[in-house]
Amino acid sequence: MTTTALFMNQALGLAAQALFLSNPNPRVGCVLVAPDGRVIGQGFTQQPGGAHAEVMALRDAAAAGFDTNGATAYVTLEPCAHQGRTGPCCDALVAAGIGKVVASIADPNPLVGGQGFARLRAAGVEVEVGPGGAESRELNIGFFSRMVQGMPWVRMKLAASLDGTTALHNGTSQWITSPAARADGHAWRARACAVLTGIGTVLEDNPRLDVREWDTPRQPHLVVVDSQLLTPPDAQLFIAGRACYIYAAIQSDAKKSALEARGATVVTVPGPHGKVDLPAMLRDLAQRGVNELHVEAGHKLNGSLLREGLVDELLVYLAPTLLGSGLGMAHIGPLQALAQGQALEFTDVERVGPDLRVLARVPGRDRF
Repeated sequence: MTTTALFMNQALGLAAQALFLSNPNPRVGCVLVAPDGRVIGQGFTQQPGGAHAEVMALRDAAAAGFDTNGATAYVTLEPCAHQGRTGPCCDALVAAGIGKVVASIADPNPLVGGQGFARLRAAGVEVEVGPGGAESRELNIGFFSRMVQGMPWVRMKLAASLDGTTALHNGTSQWITSPAARADGHAWRARACAVLTGIGTVLEDNPRLDVREWDTPRQPHLVVVDSQLLTPPDAQLFIAGRACYIYAAIQSDAKKSALEARGATVVTVPGPHGKVDLPAMLRDLAQRGVNELHVEAGHKLNGSLLREGLVDELLVYLAPTLLGSGLGMAHIGPLQALAQGQALEFTDVERVGPDLRVLARVPGRDRF
């Protein structure tokens, strides 16, 4: 492994520590290396409004009394060049005397989009781009999707028996998979900006859909697809400090007021047949800063999202049991030909406790 690869892998490891912390900002890591090859500072992006990875690394070096003049910064995303809640990271690197920046990939944010590299070069800082680019992009797949496409990255989570049953005909589904699989599912909830469900799940299960089985500094937002505004104001999903967005297809001032009194934001996006316009909902969520959208819904809403081509990735937990007929993963049939099925690519298969976790991606959905 080359020296560049070694330090960039270290920076990518730091970026992964921002997985549950930095939303909606990208997950970024930075390692500062002195001219003699010593690591003198490191950091990763903090919560929104907090310091970015480069500033954290500079602070780390300063706290240890290291001189950053002439050092190389290995950073997993182009240093920002705009004034947001914090100042431009490219300016902070220049002020610290950094001599070279090795970055994994350019920032897709149009407020940055190469400007960070340009300002560094204009200040005499050498810039190299590319090492770790694929890994950094994958770690920030939702951020790239939102910035490039104006849509969140939609990941649908499912738990089923080996023969694909997610619930018995009487609705019983707790619990098909193991405690280990459920805890792992909570980790995927925690990394998302928002968790989405449908009104059917709310009425049948009265879920909280928060993160309870994984240590996380923040709770993801909750999104409910509720065409007729049937969400009960006393539902368990209203949790203090968590944003809740309810998307409806009708206007009802009385129902809207009751839900907003519980802290919800009600958004009306009517679509065909009295249903919510799902693409419009996703575009609105992107404007609200949602990078990754984690779907935990019933087979009807799952089917609607799949039929409209809005799902990017499936996260499926399969239990080593056969349950026979019951409710399936998604209502997408009946189909007339095998070619009409949704093609997928397996990207990862791993055992979690006694269960299997399968990640499957819609081909081409990550080419943006």
